[in-house]
Amino acid sequence: MGIKKSKQQKSTKEVLTLPRTDRRTLSYVPDPEQIRMNADRRGNRALQPGDDLSNTEYLNKLRMLSLRYVADFEVLLVPKGKKKSSGTKGQAADISGTGLLLRVPDASSLEVGDMVKARFRIPPGAMPEGFESAVRIDASIVRQFVNKTESGDELMLAIEFEKPLTDYFQRKRWGYSVYSASALLFVSVLFIMLMRAESIIYFKYNMVLYLYSIIAALFLLTRYLFGALYRDVPINPGYTPGVSIIIPCFNEADWIKRTILSCINQDYPVEKLEVIVVDDRSTDQSVQQIQDMIELIHSEAERYATRERLTYTVLPENAGKRAALVKGVEMAKHDLVVFVDSDSFLDPTAIRHLVQPFQDPKMGGVAGRTDVENKYTNNMTKLQTVRYYIAFRIMKAAESWFDSVTCLSGPLSCYRKELIVQHADAWLNQKFLGRPATFGDDRSMTNFILKTHRTGYQDSAICSTIVPSQMKVFLKQQMRWKRSWLRESLRAGSFIWRKEPFMALFFYIGLIVPIAAPVVVAYNLIYVPIVHGIFPGTFLMGLLLMALLMSLAHLLFRKSRLWVFGFVFCLFYEFVLLWQMPVAWFTFWKSTWGTRETPQDIEARLKKEARKRKGKKFGLPF
Repeated sequence: MGIKKSKQQKSTKEVLTLPRTDRRTLSYVPDPEQIRMNADRRGNRALQPGDDLSNTEYLNKLRMLSLRYVADFEVLLVPKGKKKSSGTKGQAADISGTGLLLRVPDASSLEVGDMVKARFRIPPGAMPEGFESAVRIDASIVRQFVNKTESGDELMLAIEFEKPLTDYFQRKRWGYSVYSASALLFVSVLFIMLMRAESIIYFKYNMVLYLYSIIAALFLLTRYLFGALYRDVPINPGYTPGVSIIIPCFNEADWIKRTILSCINQDYPVEKLEVIVVDDRSTDQSVQQIQDMIELIHSEAERYATRERLTYTVLPENAGKRAALVKGVEMAKHDLVVFVDSDSFLDPTAIRHLVQPFQDPKMGGVAGRTDVENKYTNNMTKLQTVRYYIAFRIMKAAESWFDSVTCLSGPLSCYRKELIVQHADAWLNQKFLGRPATFGDDRSMTNFILKTHRTGYQDSAICSTIVPSQMKVFLKQQMRWKRSWLRESLRAGSFIWRKEPFMALFFYIGLIVPIAAPVVVAYNLIYVPIVHGIFPGTFLMGLLLMALLMSLAHLLFRKSRLWVFGFVFCLFYEFVLLWQMPVAWFTFWKSTWGTRETPQDIEARLKKEARKRKGKKFGLPF
């Protein structure tokens, strides 16, 4: 559902990649009356007959070529055969994978049809991750016009690249980098295996420690192996089941409009998709924002039936995210329900990809991939960008190999409606040690589904989400997630042994390794140096290699300059986040979110304030 931002976090200016809005609100929705074509004047392109729907890379390329982004950076156009000094400077207005639109003060030396060399640097955040770089590319001028604005007339030039930016970067920028990453990945894995061989040699000197070391390394390496073997379920053009998207909202006035638009503006049959927004009694301007966006979308109601397909309701009282989701399920008319967080934004083809695994009648739930939307805001969001990608593309993909994804994540997940209805009461009334379970709703519902059905992951079903950009909020979120993970992992441990044997072993090792990690790290980095006077070089080398493995995997799959932050995140985890685990051991009964005002948070805050008042009364240092 997203988090309630603190005043400190709200003051942070989030750096977002902004798609250029189309002249039509619903530019990706298939036109039921066939009045317009599937490709418009800006290049927005729906799936068409003849597209290779089994090739995920091909579909991603089509998606990338169809999107335009708001831009503001300097561009130099140099006519073919001329010197750089004779070039024309302009300012980019928007950019896509196939061309640029720019403002120029004077275009007297350029005409439509001229060939030019375009020189510019794409800044971080202007386009999706992986495009931030200097570009020198051949192009042609395809259009020249005057744009009338309130501040005056602007002379505009539209240029088309000789080859798409995706092809340009593949050859110019990433060719050697990808090969280098592949080679270094192999070397890293080899070194890790050699170090584990050392653990076997010294096994008799400390059986528990070296056994943990061997198990942890094998666990991690097998995850990367199965993650690499993972493949999406390809699109079956004839499979478009009915889908109801449910958006629970609480105090998300900043993002809810964009979330709603991304959910209704899907390349999916009109009669088979509906969107339901459920507001959990927000105390900010969320309801007004919801109403404004729905009214805007309803303006295209006649052709796209949005009045029947897009609705909202406000709960009579603040009841929590689970209650909002269940209310949405009760209102849903289709057999598949998709849960989308109110600060998450779907790609135009996300739903079409997300439903494909449900061709298997035993598939009960499917998670899509979640990317970080505000990745370029600061170093904190960059760390999370690499972590999110590896968590989904490697870890969830590895679990999906066994049809047993253990957490169908909140930003984007799809379920069979009948299963949600079946478990709704138990989900709503779930308690832990006598206290209401107010968070971990995605893991909790996943456990209900996983008992009787398969759960999967679809990497091509993509959404992006807003992550904490302030350390304090991020740490509170991580503590909540660790408590949720402990609770629901204990639940899952009671039945996961009935699943595929290797998956069950996979799960139990994955439960033991993080719980034991703080003890092992403390032993190696504190006890051994102090008591035995031995520098923990081997242990630190192992940590560095694990960090390198994560970073290089991100470089190989994502081809982004942010790969180095994977290395930094691993170190940050070992020296900061890891030590939240012992706290979670002894406080996992708590039901407070820490980042939003749930009834439990209000109760905890009032108790804390009462203790402070009592302390001041008796002169105690609270």
